Amino acid sequence: MIIPETFFSVSEHLMLFFLSCLTGAFLGVLYDIFRILRIALPHSSIAVFLEDFLFCLIWSLSLMMLSSVCARGELRLFFAIGSLLGFILYMVTLGRLVIASAGKFISFFTATARFLTLPIRKLYNILYKKTGNIPSDKKKSSKKI
Repeated sequence: MIIPETFFSVSEHLMLFFLSCLTGAFLGVLYDIFRILRIALPHSSIAVFLEDFLFCLIWSLSLMMLSSVCARGELRLFFAIGSLLGFILYMVTLGRLVIASAGKFISFFTATARFLTLPIRKLYNILYKKTGNIPSDKKKSSKKI
């Protein structure tokens, strides 16, 4: 009769810890995507809360998947610690570079878009001043009751 192995060796625990650190780094990339969206498209506080809640759900699901796929369903505290460590290491190293370059790219993109749409905006202003018509979204009720 063969008895299955029911415990992990130290080297296997170390490998699981490194996998959890790598999971945390990938989660840092995902969080940077959320941060870039917040820079590009300003959100209300409710939308930010929902994004953060979604991120926490994704984080917990990734830890559960890590434990079920790599650790025979055994969830260990060092999985959470390792993923947090990987997340923090990503944020203080590559995360700073990604956000800085994304901010510059978004600023460049908006400046380019404003420059390219300048003739259309000027034409709109000239036509608006000559006709004196108020665009439908800026009409105010002039009726007095």
